[in-house]
Order: sequence, then structure tokens, then C-alpha cells
Amino acid sequence: MDSRLALNRQNGEENGSEEALALDASDSLHFLRSEFVIPTKDDLKRKSLSKKDTSGGTAERTCIYLCGNSLGLQPSRTADHIASHLRAWAMKGVFGHFKAHEDSEIPAFVDIDDVAAQRMAPIVGASASEVAVMETLTANLHLMMASFYRPTEERYKIVLEGKAFPSDHYAVESQIRHHGLDPKDAMVLVDPPEPTQPTVPTSHILSVIDKHASSTALILLSGVQYYTGQYFDVPTITAYAHSRGITIGWDLAHAVGNVGLHLHDWDVDFAVWCSYKYLNSGPGAIAGLFVHNKHGQVDKSAIDSGGEGYRPRLSGWWGGDKATRFQMGNSE
Repeated sequence: MDSRLALNRQNGEENGSEEALALDASDSLHFLRSEFVIPTKDDLKRKSLSKKDTSGGTAERTCIYLCGNSLGLQPSRTADHIASHLRAWAMKGVFGHFKAHEDSEIPAFVDIDDVAAQRMAPIVGASASEVAVMETLTANLHLMMASFYRPTEERYKIVLEGKAFPSDHYAVESQIRHHGLDPKDAMVLVDPPEPTQPTVPTSHILSVIDKHASSTALILLSGVQYYTGQYFDVPTITAYAHSRGITIGWDLAHAVGNVGLHLHDWDVDFAVWCSYKYLNSGPGAIAGLFVHNKHGQVDKSAIDSGGEGYRPRLSGWWGGDKATRFQMGNSE
């Protein structure tokens, strides 16, 4: 920043676009701007996708985009990656399941989910075996609760924040009803202790956990609260829940790609997230989930003896052992 801008700031004066551009130019991440396709103001006014459509104007004025919390911008390489995948499908058809092209970053189709997990794992602080890129956030949340919400007569409550994203609230409420319980009794909402303060102190969350510990089966919170932007203290809250014998999961829709995450080291039981916000995957893109490897151990001796040998879950063909998947048997 030059001395004139620094002096203006020292004197409390605003320098408008000139200062903003100077700050942008000095940002260490400034180069990443070119990695994304930013709509122009004219693009936003166009009525068709045709390049010949001039209804929005002809001047290319890039807009200021501050909506990554809802939908991230398109990376400039996305179109090429999608075109490469479509070309592989066109050239190989069904053989593309097992045959990759030497000049493609995309593996054979049968291995795409493994590669996706390998690339996603460092973003959430996990090993690839703990991560799956699949489904939608809400579908994954239901899959996780099918395994981790195991209400008993003594422990049947689910704790979540009062201003949770609506889909989380609906999913929790429907899971409670699915087990024949009443959300009025089984759903505990954590609201700010002070009506004038939108955020929820960690101490207050811990006090709610204490109050309902003996009757709580599951805690579900957001890593970053969508309504306020509050970044919850994931490791502290997780450890406290475990000290009370409670399973805890996290909705990371607004946290993944936005803040540092260390899910394995934090001993998080499970987490779910979407990928079209800060991961910039595009509308309708598939989501992700994490299950700590302590919950994913398979006891083969128990299976051989006729037992399940693993945590209660909803199973499917693609989730079976990859080494024997295409033998098309009916055992995992």
C-alpha cells in the first residue's frame, strides 16, 4: 500500500475503489481470481445463453461476487474436466468403467469415487478411507442418523441449534418421528442465551449438553452456523459430548473449504457437507460425508459366524468389498 493510502486509513478516511484495488493487488491470494469464471454485469442481464445475445449489453464489466456461501463461482478448469469425462464416456462406453486414458486426469469410472475421496480427505482433515463423496447433504444426514441415532428408553433426544438450516431441522424431526417419538420431547434446540445476541457461546452449548446428557442420544451442530457465520468450537464441543457418552455429528456445509478442519484428530464421529458453496462444484453437485475410522471397523469373524460384524447401517452393493464387488454375490 502506498503512503497516501496508508495516511488516509490512519486519518480514518475512506478512499473508495482506489484503496480496495490496492488491497486486492497486495493480497497473497490475488492470483487465484483468474482461476474462476466471474460473471459480468452484462451476463446477469442476458435473457439467453447464446453468445449472440446482446440484451444485457456489450461492455464486459465483471461483477463483484459475494455469494460463495450459496453457490461458489465456476472454476475456469471445470468445463475442460467435464468435457474430458464426456469424451471418455463417448469413446469407451461401458468399457470406460475399467479403461482409463493415459492423457486424462480422470481414472476409469469404477475408481472415480476412490480418487474423489483421496482429494477430499485433506480438505476435511481425514484419511481417504473415512470419506465418501456421494449423494446430497440431507440424504447423507439421514444415512448417518440411520446408523448413529439409536434411541433407547433412557437416551432418545437429539440436540441441535435452534436456527439450524431448515433441512437439518426437518431431517432430525423426521428421524425422531420415524422412531415413533415426539419431537416436542426428543428435539432439544440450543438458542442464544441472550435474545439480543445472535451467537451461542461455547459455554452455553456445554451447559445444554450437561442439562440433557442423561437423556441425549445424539448431538448435531453446524461447523459454521449459516445464519450468523459463527464458527463453532468443534474440538471442544466434540470432546465434551464424548465425555458425557454422547455421539456427535457436524453439518459442515458452510465450513468445508472455508475454515480449517481436522475431523479425524478432533475425534468427530461423523460429518456431512455439500460441495457447491466453498468447494465450487456447481449446482446439483454431489455431497460428502465423514465417518471416523473407529466406527468403520469390520469384524470378519463375526460375519463368518452369522453376525453383522459392523456398526448398524444401511447397506448397498457399491458399499461392499471392492475386491469381490463384481463377483455379484449377495454377501458383503
